[in-house]
Amino acid sequence: MTPPFTGRCLCGGVTYRCTAAPLWSAHCHCESCRRATASAFTSFFGITDGQWSWTGAPPATYASSPGVWRDFCPTCGTQMAYRSSRYPGECHFYAATLDDPRAYSPQYHVHTNEMLPWLHLSDGLPRK
Repeated sequence: MTPPFTGRCLCGGVTYRCTAAPLWSAHCHCESCRRATASAFTSFFGITDGQWSWTGAPPATYASSPGVWRDFCPTCGTQMAYRSSRYPGECHFYAATLDDPRAYSPQYHVHTNEMLPWLHLSDGLPRK
């Protein structure tokens, strides 16, 4: 993804802009992300703090577990970002919120030990 790039929620109220290339990009298979998004897995990219900003209405925040915050649109409910004390100095945005999600290119899968047994992927990406 070539900066700058932008994203938004379903209703368009919560928007963001990133001015740096992602630190990484991955598909997450953890149970917490599955439950937060009601999907088999979700796709993220990490951006260094100071290289992104909310440009529309601010999101609401839910502390989903100790040291973890999930930002979402308070109007339409779209999950926008994930933040954790485990990853200081960066914010993880949901790739599907990008204005051009076709630009997203995942590098690997994470938390594959929690991957659902009925999900069969053959993308050749490394699994961590």
